[in-house]
Order: sequence, then structure tokens, then C-alpha cells
Amino acid sequence: MPEAQYDDGRAIAPTGGGGAMDLATAEGETLEKAPPGPPAPGPAGRPRSLWSDAWHDLRRNPVFVVAALVIVFLVVISIWPQLIASGNPLDCDLAKAQQGSQPGHPFGFDGQGCDVYTRTVYGARTSVTVGVCATLGVALLGSVLGGLAGFFGRAPDALLSRLTDVFFAIPVVLGGLVLLSVVTSNTVWPVIGFMVLLGWPQISRIARGSVITVKQNDYVQAARALGASSARLLLKHVMPNAVAPVIVVATIALGTYISLEATLSYLGVGLRPPTVSWGIDISAASPYIRNAPHMLLWPAGALAVTVLAFIMLGDAVRDALDPKLR
Repeated sequence: MPEAQYDDGRAIAPTGGGGAMDLATAEGETLEKAPPGPPAPGPAGRPRSLWSDAWHDLRRNPVFVVAALVIVFLVVISIWPQLIASGNPLDCDLAKAQQGSQPGHPFGFDGQGCDVYTRTVYGARTSVTVGVCATLGVALLGSVLGGLAGFFGRAPDALLSRLTDVFFAIPVVLGGLVLLSVVTSNTVWPVIGFMVLLGWPQISRIARGSVITVKQNDYVQAARALGASSARLLLKHVMPNAVAPVIVVATIALGTYISLEATLSYLGVGLRPPTVSWGIDISAASPYIRNAPHMLLWPAGALAVTVLAFIMLGDAVRDALDPKLR
């Protein structure tokens, strides 16, 4: 049926019911009734990345805020303990041994007459240093070995799997008693080296599994099809998207390494005097827990709060980085 026209030339389309519809009017109404598009993701017009989205959630998580404030405080007093403790942790007076709280000495004195408050503050430096350095070493070594094994597979993967099985079979505390008992250095580096030696297999397995999952994604296959080299695929596409689980586990493990250092120092094979450490103070105070419990409670409380803060931080980071938990 031929189309009718108005005097001004506009077309009228025939309808099945014998009527006519103004095409220009219909098109205008269709455009007006079209569903609106998705809202702009941000002022820049780009969707947020995983990291920006995680930071957006972390800032609104009270657990993360409290844990981060505690950790920042610990880091500050580790770097500048004199901000809140003006004394010397090695200055002792046997005449004040095991005495309780006094003006200027709120935590009392230990068995050697040393100020417990000053030693507790300075002990944070050793514990935080050991925890941070051990975590960085474990995360770096485990990520490199696990990432390479997961990306290339075959012989490197099989070799790493058998090697990690060997290290997993070594009890951590027993290994520390054996390996550190022959070390005569009073520095923190032998303890850090021991933790890295026995701690990397856990991170390597997590990195391996994450890399295996990521390298099967379409964008990695597309980059490979476009001729990207293995090094570029691993560094530009795979590792940046596989590192989130490693960060979560490493953050939680940091508190574990701090408690492990205290355990080894308590057993006498970790740090040794005159190094100031919470584990050393707990070991020295344990025989006097009935007569002078303040000698044990303050360093043990500081250790517990520190470990709890890092565990809480790791849990908050895990919830923010894992889309399945949102």
C-alpha cells in the first residue's frame, strides 16, 4: 500500500488496522521513551579498578581503620621511640628490681631493675623490624618462584612442588631450635633469614595457583595471540592481576612472624640480650609471674595487640580484594 503524505511532505505509514502513523512523531516518541544508559562510573568516565574499589571499601571498614591506626602508631614508635619514652632501656637499678608502678615509671621495673615501660616501647622496634623484613623477603621469594612455576608449568612446576613438600615437612619451631642454636650473632638478620627460608613455600603455592588461574583469562590469551613475549605477559598482564591473594596472606603472616620471633626469643634461640625484645622480656619475667606479674603482662599485652592488629588488617584486606565476599 503506498504511503500517504502531508502537505509539507511528511510520510504517513500505513498500519495493520487501517490507520496511519506519523513516522516523525513515532521516532521522536521512541527516542524520548528509550531507557537511559548506565550511569557514569566516575568523574573521569572510567570504571574503578580492583585496587581503587578495594580502597573505597577499606576506608569505610571500621576494622581496617582501627587496625591501621594501631599499626601506624607502632611504626612511629619503632622509628622514634624517644617520642614517648625518654629513658634508656638498658639503664637498670637493682635496688628497684621487681617494684611496681611509680611516678615516672607507670609499668614498674623488671628483675634487673630496668624500666618495663621503656623496654616495652623499644621492644616494638625489634618486633616490627623482624615482621616487616621477614614478610617482604617471604613475599618476594615466594611470589617469584611460585609465579614462574605457575606460568611455565611442566618441569619447573614439578620441581617447585616437590621442593615445597620438603620444606612443609620441617616443623617451624623445631627447625628454629636446630638452625638458630648454632648462630652466635645478636642481630635480627639470622632470625629473619630463618623465617624467609621456611616461610616462602606457603606464598609460592598461593602465587602459583593465582598465576595458573589468571593466565587462562581471555585478555592474556589475546596478548599472547598478538605476539607478546613471555616476560611481557608475566610482568604486564599476569602478575599484576595475580598478586592480590599474595598481599592478603602476607599481611596476615606478618603478625605470625612477630609472634614466631617472640617464641624463638623466649626459647633462647632467637634474639639474645642486650637486644631489647618482647620475647626476651617475657622469658625473663616468666619465673616471677606470681610475685611481679606486671613484668610479664605489659610486654605480653603489647605483643598480643600487635599480632591482633596485623591479623585484623589482613582480614579487612581480604574482604576488600575478594569479590566473592562482597
